[in-house]
This record gives sequence, structure tokens and C-alpha cells, in this order.
Amino acid sequence: MSATDLSHAAWPEVARRVQHGALAVLALGACEQHGAHLPLSTDTDLAHGVARRIAGEIDALLLPPVAYGDAWSAGSFPGTLSISPRTLEALIADIGHALLRTGVPGLVLVNGHFGNREPMLLAARTLVTAGLPVCHLDYPGLEAIAARICDSRPAAPQFYHADEVETAMMLALAPQGVDMARAAPSYPDFPPTFGAEPMQLGDFNPSGVFGDPRPATAEKGEALVAGIVGESLRLIAAWRTRHAI
Repeated sequence: MSATDLSHAAWPEVARRVQHGALAVLALGACEQHGAHLPLSTDTDLAHGVARRIAGEIDALLLPPVAYGDAWSAGSFPGTLSISPRTLEALIADIGHALLRTGVPGLVLVNGHFGNREPMLLAARTLVTAGLPVCHLDYPGLEAIAARICDSRPAAPQFYHADEVETAMMLALAPQGVDMARAAPSYPDFPPTFGAEPMQLGDFNPSGVFGDPRPATAEKGEALVAGIVGESLRLIAAWRTRHAI
């Protein structure tokens, strides 16, 4: 099976695919700092790379990615471009409503950025109410997969940012954006109220790296991506069965 990439497809091809019941897959990324060795597009590159593989496995429509997200917490780093949660929620909902009008039977969301989670969930609720089934994925199984594959410890539980995990996945999916010569570890001391109040990450971590990216390899990245895609496909299959799509 293969995906139909809307970044390159013409409308008659999309019409044919919709007529045959193709689902849509949309990646949610961000324009956010990822240390000195990874590009600002990291979250978008990773989410779209995973989305592409998922879409290929389920013969779906691969939508152009959403390249901006709620990156407020990284706003002190030049180059980070954040949009409000309300804007992101509205954007996802508008895309979903357009798909619904087109006749697409369901939408799979692949999120690659922590700040997008709440807007994604709220938009999904709106779309489900409107009649469009939505399966929202946030790299399912990543913590267990990373624990098996990676050699470095995370900076905090379930916190992967410019570390071995993201660097390895970038080496597998978008290696042209990685500069391993600039990769350096950083294990900052998290404030005791981290997670209990809004805060800028740059206030306690000037490098923007959380963990140690140096052990990353493309082989580890391929294993991480394969694990995430496999778990995603399991959830999508169960979701499709529930909605008979």
C-alpha cells in the first residue's frame, strides 16, 4: 500500500481516493528550538515522517503538516515561533471540517510536540461531535521503546527534547538537518514547581537540550520509529473497528 501525498497530488486523484474510503493523516509539529545540533523544524520533521509511514501502511491521504504549534515555553529562544492554543485548536478543527465536507471518513492526528496535546484533544472532541471520527496519536509506546533502545537516561520521565531519542529519530527521518559535531549533553535542574506553573525553559536551561544526544544513531532512530508506527497501527486498527471505517 502507499499514501497519497496532498503536497503533490491533484484534486482528481484525491477525489478517487476519497471515493474508495481513504482516511486522512495529519502531522502536528512546531517551529521550536532543539539545541544547537537540531533544526527548529524538528518536531514537524519527526511527526510528518511518522505520519508518512503510517499513511503508507493504511493507504491513506497524507496531508501537509501543521508546522506551527504552541511553543510558548521555548519562546525565549530566537527562532521559536509559537501560536496560541486557541489558534491551533481552530486550525485542526477547520481542517477536519473541510475533510468532512470532502467525504473523508476519518482523521488520524500524529502529534510531535508536547504543547499541542490539549489543543489537539479539544479539536478532536469538536470534530467527533460534528461527525468525523478522530484518532489522536502522541507517539504511543515511546517511553517503553526508548527504555529498550537508548543508552542515555532522559532528563525527566517522559521528557524527550533534543536528546538521544529525538536526535536518533531525526538521523533516521531527516538526517540532513542534524549536526552531530554540535551535539552536547545537558541535564538541567528542574525547578520544584515544574509542571505546576507556566515557565520558560530557557530560564533554567540555556542550551535547550534535555538529555544526551551523543549516543544517537540512525539505527536507533529506525527502531524508535518502527516501534511508534507499530503501536500506532495497532491503535488505528482498533479505532477503525469501533467506527467501521
